[in-house]
Amino acid sequence: MKILVLGSGGREHAIIRALAQSPRVTKLYAAPGNGGIAQLAECVDIAATDIEAVRDFAVANAIDFAVPAGDSPLVAGAVDALEGAGIPCFGPNKAAAQIEGSKVFSKDLMRNYNIPTAGYEVFDDAAAALAYLDTCAIPTVIKADGLALGKGVIIAQTRDEAKLAVREIMLDKKFGASGNRIVVEEFLTGPEVSVLSFTDGKTVVPMVSSMDHKRALDGDKGLNTGGMGVIAPNPFYTTEISTWCEVNVFTPTIEAMAAEGCPFKGCLYFGLMLTPNGPRVIEYNCRFGDPEAQVVLPLLNTDLLDIFEAVQQERLAELDIQWKDESACCVVIASGGYPEKYSTGHAISFGDAGDAFVYHAGTKLAGGDIVTAGGRVLGITATGASLQQAMNKAYAAVDNIHFDGAFYRKDIGQKALQGS
Repeated sequence: MKILVLGSGGREHAIIRALAQSPRVTKLYAAPGNGGIAQLAECVDIAATDIEAVRDFAVANAIDFAVPAGDSPLVAGAVDALEGAGIPCFGPNKAAAQIEGSKVFSKDLMRNYNIPTAGYEVFDDAAAALAYLDTCAIPTVIKADGLALGKGVIIAQTRDEAKLAVREIMLDKKFGASGNRIVVEEFLTGPEVSVLSFTDGKTVVPMVSSMDHKRALDGDKGLNTGGMGVIAPNPFYTTEISTWCEVNVFTPTIEAMAAEGCPFKGCLYFGLMLTPNGPRVIEYNCRFGDPEAQVVLPLLNTDLLDIFEAVQQERLAELDIQWKDESACCVVIASGGYPEKYSTGHAISFGDAGDAFVYHAGTKLAGGDIVTAGGRVLGITATGASLQQAMNKAYAAVDNIHFDGAFYRKDIGQKALQGS
C-alpha cells in the first residue's frame, strides 16, 4: 500500500517509522516531511494545510491511505477532502476536529455531558474578561479558543499576569483569530497525564499513558512549550484511575461526540490532571501528541496500519492491540530562545545514538547537511526494561548531538521516578 502522511514534525516521524515496519506498506510519502523523515519516506514539497494540493497529489499518485497527522490540516478539513476524493484516512473530519480546534466547543461539551473538567467562563469581549479577572480566584488559566501551536495556554500566577495574557491574546492578537474568544479556567493542581486513544467513533482503546514536560526549563520553570520531553508509562496513572477514566471520561466523550452529530474517528488525546478531587480533563487534542507519539508508538507491538484501517472502517473492536512491557523516554533538543525568538539554519552534528532513536521535529536538508528549521529540533527517544534505563540511554545519546544554541531539559523523567 502507498501511504501519505501529512506534516513535518517529530509526531509525523514517529508515525512514519511505525508504518515503515508494516509488511503491507510498499511506499511512504510525507508532505512536506523533514530531514529525518526523508530517510524513510519520499518528501513532497506541499504544505500539510494546502488541502487542495494534498488531495490532488494523493489522487494523481494513487495513494491508498492517508494520515493527516497534525491539528491544523485536520481542523482545516483534510479528511473531508481526501475521503471525498475516495482516499481513506486515519483522523477525524472537520466537524469532529473542533474538539481541539475550539476550546469553547470542548469545554461546553464536557459541561453538557457531565465529563469532569475545571470550572470556566467564556469571553469574546476583552473588557468583560478583564473585569472578571478582578474577582476570580488566582492563579487562573487563560486559553485562546483556537489553535496556537501549543502555546495558547497561559497559567497566570497573579491578576496582573492574567490581565496581560488577556490583552496579548484578545487585543494584540498574539495568536491571530484564535484569540477572538478566550476561556478563563479554574486552576487545578495534581500530576498531569496524557492518554492517547484509538477510537472508531464507537470503541475506545487507550494507549500507554505518558507524562509530558511542557515548561521550557528544568524544575518546570519557564514558558509553556509544545513539549520538552516525555516518558511512558506514567506511574501516577494507576490501574484504578485508568478504569475510572474509561467509565467517566473516555467512553462518555465518544458518546457525547456521537450525540452531537460529529462522531470522532482517529486518535483522541486526553490531557488529564489527577486532582485531589479526582481526574479532570484539562484538554482534548484531535491527534497524536508531540512528543507523546515518540514514546507511545515505540511501545506498540501491533501493526499500526492494521489499527489505522480498523479505525477508518469502524471495526476497532475486532483488534487485540498489544503493547511492550517496557518504558520509554524522549528528550527534546530545542533551538536557543524557544519558545520565543530563535535562529535556524544551524548544521547538526550527529554522534553515536546507541540504542536511542533520533526523531526529527524541526530539521531540513540543506546542501547535503541536516540543519535546524524549527524551535523543537530533535526528540531523542529510548526504550528500556525500566524508566531509569530508558532515561540513561536517551541522555547518553543527547550528549553526542550538537548544534549552535542547542538546549534541553536535564530532568525529563525525574518527577516520574520520584512518583513511582
